[in-house]
Amino acid sequence: MMDGRAHPRLRGFGTSVFTEMSRLAIEHGAVNLGQGFPDFEGPDFVKEAAKAAIDSGRNQYAPSHGVPRLRAAIAASWTQDTGREVDPESEVTVTSGATEALFDAVQAFLGPGDEVVAFEPFYDAYPAAAALAGGRLRPVTLRPPGWSFDPEELVAAFGPRTRVLLLNTPHNPTGKVFRRDELSVIADLCRERDVVVLSDEVYDRIVFEGAVHVSPATLPGMWDRTLVINSTGKTFSLTGWKVGYAVGPAPLQTALRAVHQFVTFATATPFQEAFATALEVAPGLGYYDRLREEYTARRERLRTVLEEVGLRTLPVAGAYFLLAEVAGHGFRDDVAFCRYLTTEVGVAAVPPSAFYADPNLAPLLARFCFAKKTETLRKAAERLRRLPPQPGGV
Repeated sequence: MMDGRAHPRLRGFGTSVFTEMSRLAIEHGAVNLGQGFPDFEGPDFVKEAAKAAIDSGRNQYAPSHGVPRLRAAIAASWTQDTGREVDPESEVTVTSGATEALFDAVQAFLGPGDEVVAFEPFYDAYPAAAALAGGRLRPVTLRPPGWSFDPEELVAAFGPRTRVLLLNTPHNPTGKVFRRDELSVIADLCRERDVVVLSDEVYDRIVFEGAVHVSPATLPGMWDRTLVINSTGKTFSLTGWKVGYAVGPAPLQTALRAVHQFVTFATATPFQEAFATALEVAPGLGYYDRLREEYTARRERLRTVLEEVGLRTLPVAGAYFLLAEVAGHGFRDDVAFCRYLTTEVGVAAVPPSAFYADPNLAPLLARFCFAKKTETLRKAAERLRRLPPQPGGV
């Protein structure tokens, strides 16, 4: 229970359903497909680079905005992917994970009474960051099965106090990859209303079946108003190292850095050096192609068993989550289904209603993470096959 002396803006910041599902998974020995991170090791060439950095004495504070070599590698990678030259000194900032970059940016551009537009379902850090800035989140709903949005609903979400639009592509939890025409609608509005775009692109390397990731920063007139947030941890399956970054124009970086210096100041130096190595050598090793191939195989392994047990999956174009329909299994909501699945079947999933401003508006789905070892997915499949077609939920 939160101390009554805590500020009212912290209301609603109690234990999340994600924490509850993880706790239940541990208590019941469930296979955890709820938590959104890999249970397998990242590549050896990155881990060896971290060890070498530690052994060579790279263990003190880095420059607040990032180790020069990592910033140069990020800038070079961005240029290779988009064709745009990026200044590593003024247009790249390294943070302690993408979530810190998102938090810093929201604090930098949002104040009391200001509004941020975001597509729901959304990562739970978005409304928390807005609330801590004293702002208000205005949701625009993505609707299944294609997770499209109504352009008129988007227009209606913009008001005189709109300062920021939060975008996530590829999208968690839906797996949607925003198309160029959709991004153009968003970009036109943001240019017209002078709104800053914070584009969360942490899954940009994990796309499937011809889906093309497009950053809104590459659209006409958008570079000057967009900060692109990314995560080396997601790309290289080393999420515990917490190395994220933001790419964007110098004026927006200056505002971001003003917050960042008082949040973490600097990110772990040897891990920054290791990820610099990772970005430098990954293309030559074919790493990104192999990453997509391996995630495609994991996705299909999990999709097959979910369909087999009557949990129809929705299309997914990117990221490492599958959403499955759980209507018809007799449960009043997705939380009740996920609790049953964890405690009685032995597989943990996450209820997507936790990603909605109003959980009652969420479709009846469950989110499964397939960033797992083959053995983990095999074990989950064995348990999922115990799921009755109508388990008599309440």
